[in-house]
Amino acid sequence: MVAAARCCCLLLHPIGIHPASSSSSVHRLPRITRLACSTSASPLVAVASMDAPPQGYRTNVGICLADPSLTKIFSASRLDIPSAWQMPQGGIDEGEDPRAAAFRELREETGVTSAEMVAEAPNWLTYDFPPEVRDKLNARWGTNWKGQAQKWFLFRFTGKDDEINLNGDGSEKPEFGEWTWMTPQQVIEKAVDFKKPVYEEALKHFASYLHSDPTASA
Repeated sequence: MVAAARCCCLLLHPIGIHPASSSSSVHRLPRITRLACSTSASPLVAVASMDAPPQGYRTNVGICLADPSLTKIFSASRLDIPSAWQMPQGGIDEGEDPRAAAFRELREETGVTSAEMVAEAPNWLTYDFPPEVRDKLNARWGTNWKGQAQKWFLFRFTGKDDEINLNGDGSEKPEFGEWTWMTPQQVIEKAVDFKKPVYEEALKHFASYLHSDPTASA
């Protein structure tokens, strides 16, 4: 196993984001069980940016995992909703530091330990669950959350693609069926509607750390 490289202060020169015209090949989980998915569109929910997570929202971390060149971003399709692609995310345990939660969730969902933290979004970004999603998740969790309050982190992957394992580290059930590297714009376009505003805001925070793709059209 490749040892984790946990550097929290990587200095990079600001370069703007320029979406590429195509993404790299898709990597699939060997064992995939397709579950029923909903095709109904969810209403777009405006994102809120706050200094502290508000009451009534589940505290959560979001992870923007960039490739070694800081050009493209990891995105994966959900096993329960294959048409929905997203960046890794997960709940913060009681008393857990958000940075520690980000490293843990990255490992649990992707198997990645070879990564360094590049940047942290300054504010908490919140979104509300659409009604059908809220009912489903709260029934599963035994809670009554309105939505999620997320602290976002940008990581740079320092390993090789074969380190990425959608079975994660084996501590949790797999969430994703396939993954690929995408441009920031593709990540936003592939996300479910109610997450798009959060993705847009998070990627704005990280834009100065990401390099343009030399193969992207002008």
